[in-house]
Amino acid sequence: MSTTRAALLTGAALLLPTLAMPVAAQTSPATASDAAPAAEMPADNEVVVTGTRAPGRSRLDTVSPVDVLTGDALRAQGTTELADALSAVAPSVDFPRQAAVDGTDAIRPATLRGLSPDQTLVLINGTRAHTSALLNINGSIGRGSAAVDLNTIPTVALDRVEVLREGASAQYGSDAIAGVINLRLREAREGGGANVTFGTYATHYDAARTSRTLRDGETATFSGWKGFALGSEGFLTLSGEYVSRQPTNRADIDPRGKSPLRIRARFGDPEVEQGTVYVNAAVPLGDGNWTAYANGGFQQRDSESGAFPRVPGGPFAGVPNSQNLNADALAGLYPDGFLPLIGSLSKDYNATVGVRGELGGWNTDLTVSYGRNTVDFETRNSGNATYGNASIQNFDSGRLRYDQLTAGLDFAREYALGEAVINIAAGGEYRREGFGIGAGQPESYNRATGADTRLASGAQGFVGFRPENEVDVHRSNGSLYLDVEARLWDKLTFGAAARGETYSDFGETATAKLSARYDIAPWLAFRGSVSTGFRAPSLQQQYYTSTQSLVNGNILQETGLYPVSSDIARALGALPLDPEKSRNYSAGAVVRFGGFSLTVDGYHIRIRDQIALSENIQATASAQVGNLLAPFRVQAARFFINGVQTTTKGLDIVAAYTLRTENLGSFNLSAAANLNDISVDRIPTSTAALNPAPSLFGRNRVLTIEQGTPRTKVVGAVDWRGNALGATIRAVHYGNVLQPGTVLANDVYTGRHTIIDLEARYRFNDNVTLALGAENLFDTYPNTTPAALNNNGVTAFPYYSPFGFNGRQVYGRLNLTW
Repeated sequence: MSTTRAALLTGAALLLPTLAMPVAAQTSPATASDAAPAAEMPADNEVVVTGTRAPGRSRLDTVSPVDVLTGDALRAQGTTELADALSAVAPSVDFPRQAAVDGTDAIRPATLRGLSPDQTLVLINGTRAHTSALLNINGSIGRGSAAVDLNTIPTVALDRVEVLREGASAQYGSDAIAGVINLRLREAREGGGANVTFGTYATHYDAARTSRTLRDGETATFSGWKGFALGSEGFLTLSGEYVSRQPTNRADIDPRGKSPLRIRARFGDPEVEQGTVYVNAAVPLGDGNWTAYANGGFQQRDSESGAFPRVPGGPFAGVPNSQNLNADALAGLYPDGFLPLIGSLSKDYNATVGVRGELGGWNTDLTVSYGRNTVDFETRNSGNATYGNASIQNFDSGRLRYDQLTAGLDFAREYALGEAVINIAAGGEYRREGFGIGAGQPESYNRATGADTRLASGAQGFVGFRPENEVDVHRSNGSLYLDVEARLWDKLTFGAAARGETYSDFGETATAKLSARYDIAPWLAFRGSVSTGFRAPSLQQQYYTSTQSLVNGNILQETGLYPVSSDIARALGALPLDPEKSRNYSAGAVVRFGGFSLTVDGYHIRIRDQIALSENIQATASAQVGNLLAPFRVQAARFFINGVQTTTKGLDIVAAYTLRTENLGSFNLSAAANLNDISVDRIPTSTAALNPAPSLFGRNRVLTIEQGTPRTKVVGAVDWRGNALGATIRAVHYGNVLQPGTVLANDVYTGRHTIIDLEARYRFNDNVTLALGAENLFDTYPNTTPAALNNNGVTAFPYYSPFGFNGRQVYGRLNLTW
C-alpha cells in the first residue's frame, strides 16, 4: 500500500491550493451541513420514521425512545468509521477495537445495550440490511455472532442515523431484540461536497516490559458527494469514499527467543485499503401519485492483520510441545521466527428498488432488495510446518459468502374517528438467505505425508478451509404483520403490533408489542411498552465449520468447529438450534421546555434460549472425547448451543440544551448516559452420553456476557458555533470492563477511564472549512496486561477495551461544498 499512500499524499498536495481558491456561493440549503459545525443532536421537531409508522412524529413525540444522530455529528470526528463515530456520540452503542482475533480484526461488530451484535436489527432507508459472511468465532466481544458490518456504509452517504432503543421484533422481524439502527441516506437534487481527512496516532504507551513513544496508523480519507436533479422533483445523490490506513502496533516485548529480546507481534488496527460508492435516488411517476426509488452501494476492503508470532528454539517456559516446534520446522525459511499475517478481501454489495404511492386510499410501498458479502482469506508470511523448509509462504485460505434477497409489501392508512386519529399499517415480507464456504488451496490445510504428528497441519496463523468444510446452504422465510397506532385524544397515544413468521428450517414464531404514551402537559409525557422478541439462528451459526490453530496458554491446538447437524457435534452434546426468545419492558419520561429536552427510559430484557458458541472441549477431557476427536486430527472441538438465559436491566438518559447569544454565537450542550447491568441466569448443561460429560459454557463465557461491555457509559459534549470559528469538545466516560480468564487469576480489567475529544474549525467562506482536532486528547490507555498474563508479548492491553488501545489521534479535515 505504500505506492497508493504516496499517490494519495501527492494528490492531496495538488488539491489543497484548489480548495483555498474562492468558490461560488452555494445555492442549495441541502449542502450546508458539510461546511457547518456539527451539532450532537438534531432539532427536536425533526420527523423520525423508525419505531413508528405514523406520519409526522418527532423524536420527542414518539411512543418509543429514538436517538437521532445527524450526519454532521458523525462526520465531525477524527474517525471516518461509522461504527466508531456512532459509539462516540451514542452511549448505548459500543464498538470495541479488538485485535489478534483473526477475521474480526477487519470486520468488527458493534453492540447495543451490551447485548450480542446480532441482536440489533440494522436497516438502510427502512429496509433490512444483510449481515457479514464472517462469523466471529474467537475470543472477542460478540463471539459466535454474524452481524451487520456498519463500516460498509460511509458517513458521507448519510443524512442521519436513527437508533430505536427498544425491542421491535413485532414491527420489523428477527434480530430486533436490543433495538434497531436505521441508516438514512442523503437526499439532494443539487450541490455537492468533498472532504479530505488526514490523521495519525501520536502517542506514548507503557506496557509491562517496555515503554514507547511513536507515531503510526496514518490514515488518509477522501470522500465526496454530488446531487443531481431528476425531472422537476426527483433526485439522484452519489457518494464515495476512499480510505488508506496504515496499521498500529501496541504489542509488548516478546520474552521468547534469543537476546536481544524485541517486539515481534502486531497488536492493533489492521492495515486497510478501502473504496466505497453509494447511490440514492427517487423520481415521481406519471401524475406524481407514485414514486420509484432505488439505493445501493458497493465496498471493497483489503485488510491485513497480525496473528501470533512464531518463535524458534525452546521449549519456552518449560512447556514441551509448545508452538515453537512449528517455527523450528520452518527455521530454514525464517531463522529468527515469523509473524503470520492474515489478509482478508471483503466485497460488499447491496441494492434496493421499489415504488410507493397511493392505492385505494392506502399508502403503499413495494420494495425488493438484495445484499451480498464475500470474504476471501489469505495467510501471508507463513508456512505449513509439516512441509518444513519446502513449504510455500503465502496461501489462499478459502472464502466465505452470504447473500440475502428480501421482498416486502407495506400498506398504511390514517383514519380520523372524532377526536381520535388511528394509523393502521400492515404488510408482509419474503426473505431468502444463502451461506457458503469455499476451500483454500491444499497446502493451506493439509499435512505432509510422514510429518511429525506434533506439528500443526496447514498454514500457521490461519488454517485454510478444507474440502470437508465446504457448504452451500439456503433457507427462506415469510412474515405478516399488523401495526396500529392510535392517538385517542391530544394526551393519549396507544400502539399495538403483531407479527407471525415461518422459516423453512425450524418452523413458526410469533411476536407482539403494546406501547402507550400519555402527555400530562406540553412539557411532560410518560411512555412505556411491553413486547416479545425473537432472533432466528443464522445460517452461519447452523452450518459454519472450520479447523483453526488456537493458542491455549502457550500450547498450539488444532480446534475444530462443527455444525450441530454433524455426527461429532451430536456425540459431544449438540442439539438442533432454536430461535432466541425475549421479553422486553420499558418505561420512561420526556421533559421539554424552551431549548431544553430530557428523556429518561428504563428497560428490562429477559432473553432465553440464547445461542452461544460452546467451550473448546479438549481431547484430554476423557478417553471417550479423545477417541471421538482422533479421526478429525484435532485436539479440541466446539459447536453452537442454545440454553443461555440472561436478564438485562438499565437506564438511558439523554439531555440537550441549545443556548443562542447575540455576540458569542450558539452553544449546543448535550449529555447522555447508559447504565446497564447484565446477568446470566442459566447456562446449558451437556446432553452428551459421555462420562464425564464435558462442560459447555465456562466461567469466562459467563463473565464476558456480564462484564465484557461497560456497565456505565456517559457522553457529554459542547458544540460552539460562531461566525467563522467553531469548536466541539466531547467527553466519554467508560466504566470498568472485565476481560475474563478461565480462572480468577487470569482476569484483566480495563479500568474506568474518560476520553476527551476536541475539534476546532475555521470557516474561510460559505464553501471552505478547515478543522483540526485530537481524539483521546490526553492519550489515555486501558490498564496494562500484567507480564505474567502476556507470556508471548502480544496482548499488552485488554482487547475488550471499549475505547481501544491506540492512544491519541491528531487529525485535520478540509471540507469543500458547492
